[in-house]
Order: sequence, then C-alpha cells, then structure tokens
Amino acid sequence: MRKVQKRSTTAISLVASDGGNNALVFDPFSVQLVRVVDSYGKELALDAISPTSDTGKLSAAQFNEDGSPKSALGKMMRALGAAQLSDLSHMIPKPVGSGDQTPPSPSWVLVYRDMCEWAVLYDRICNHEFATDTLIVRDGLLRSKIFRGTLFIRLKELIEARIDEVRRTDRRKVYLVGVAKHTKVLTRYGLAMKIENVFPSGGACFVRMPRAMEAKAYVWQEYARGTETEGEGGEAPKFVIGDMYFVRFGEMGLDPVWAVDILSSQSPAAQEVFGHLLSDAIDGFPVPFYPRCLQKAHEFAQVVGFDVDILQDEIFAAVKDLLPADKKDILEAARLQTDVSNLRYE
Repeated sequence: MRKVQKRSTTAISLVASDGGNNALVFDPFSVQLVRVVDSYGKELALDAISPTSDTGKLSAAQFNEDGSPKSALGKMMRALGAAQLSDLSHMIPKPVGSGDQTPPSPSWVLVYRDMCEWAVLYDRICNHEFATDTLIVRDGLLRSKIFRGTLFIRLKELIEARIDEVRRTDRRKVYLVGVAKHTKVLTRYGLAMKIENVFPSGGACFVRMPRAMEAKAYVWQEYARGTETEGEGGEAPKFVIGDMYFVRFGEMGLDPVWAVDILSSQSPAAQEVFGHLLSDAIDGFPVPFYPRCLQKAHEFAQVVGFDVDILQDEIFAAVKDLLPADKKDILEAARLQTDVSNLRYE
C-alpha cells in the first residue's frame, strides 16, 4: 500500500452515452443513438444506427469522397489498416452482399458504440496538441475483446508512440487511465481487503493488483494477461493494455475503493498518475471521491427528456414518409392507441 500525494493537472474524460438508455423504438423499427462527449460537454461523435444497418454503408460513411477520414472512427480505421468495420471487429457483421450468411447479432450496435469511444480516445491523443500536462480518463478499464486479432495491441502502440512524441517535442506529459465503478476483481477481494485493513485510515492510498490474483476473478483468464507475458507461450496477450490498481481517494477506511487501469508503459509513474487523479476525485459529486471529470462527461452524454422526445418524433416522421398518403392516418391512430389492459389498474 502506498500513499497518494495530490498533484495538479488537466483532467479530461471521454464517455459514450449509455446504450441501454438511448434505444429509440417504434416497432418494428429500432434505432440506437451513439454519442460520445468529453467532460467539457463537447460532442466528439454522433451517429444513429439500427441492428439492420448495412455495415458497408456505415464503413463508407466514415470517409470523405476522396478517401480521407471524416470521423474519429475513420481515422482509427485508417491507422489500423481496416477498410471495413468488420475488419476492425469480428463482432460487427460483414457488409450486405459480402456472401456471409450468418445472421447478425443485434448486440453489434453496442460493439459499434464502444468502438466509437475507443476511436475518440485514439483521436484525442494522436491527433491533437496538448497545452498542459493532461490526464485522460476512460470510463472503464483499459481492456477490450471487441478488436479483431492483435489490432488492440497495435492501437496501444500508436497511443504510446504519440505520448512519447508529445513528451519529447512539447515537454508535456500525457497520462491514460481507465476507471471502473464495478469489476469482478474488486468484488472478489473487496471484503478481504477490509478484513486485512489493506487501506487504513489516514489518507488517499493505492495498491497494485498482481496479475495472478486478477486471473482468479475472471472466467476467461486471458482478460488478465498483459504484455509482460509475451514470449511465455499460449495465446498472445491481446486484450489488456493496462495494469490494475485499487485506489481509495478518501482518507477514511470506509471511503469507496475503485479499480483503475494505468497504461502499462506508464505503470512506473503510478504515484504521479494517482496524484493527478486525486486532485480531480477529491471534489467528486454526486458520487464522493470518484473522478469529477468522469461524472461531468456522464452528465453531458445523457440523452434524456426533451431530446429523446424529439428523436422519437423524427423516427415516427421517417416511418410515416414511407407510407402512401391514404395510409398515413392509420399510423397516426396507431400512435395514439393505448394498451387498454392497463385500465384495470385505474
């Protein structure tokens, strides 16, 4: 267990809107809204897709007519050498007409949302300048199984190369961490840590989680194999780019403990990274001692209330345009119709 000393820096978080809350449905039509914002409220990606969308057209939409990337996802596809979204992830169906007869899983739209979040993270680090030392906080651990083959490790290498370039040319430090509110590792060992008083009262502190202990908490142990296992045989470590730590930002023994991944190449600077993260977390609200930048990004990412009503109306209008003029009133009547079975509760 090591103490955390408070340090100042710029903290930025990138968050994708929750997929379960942004599904707009008018049976038999279903649209998933994909939106990624940062902790300043800036919208970095916005798309609306359906489980029946043609991924070939969706892939083409990421590029301009001259072939240059139009979106953050397009930039990441170009950097990783992926011409189609299905080349980027095995969980995204191949384009219509490719000869693939496998029925697509409706959950691929959530994979697309996660891919957009990783793309925005890549674009923010690799294609922007940094005026100050910056801590970039991802919502979730630095692990993923949605990338095809070893593309996730290639993405890590591109990010590390850019961070090193910024350090050498601009004399700026850029840190990347992933914070998880819930993880099987913390669930498994949380009670034991309290019994053993791993985090005594007296100040913010953190401890490194050994890979062997991580592996015992997962059904699939490859989710706990980092780059340090390269050359040991077996499956290549291609799903993990961070080292896990448990950290408590409060001073009391009962303050919440979080699981945090630090980019593996930056693990030696854990003391400095957590010092920066402490400055952002100590004023966390409404969740105490949780990074404020993450909470702000979540607030901006939500699509609720009036915004959802507008989008739902747009879906209805699009469906209505598909009908002949003499059938439009039937759709209007169906929209106003209520479930009469609910009258028994009145």
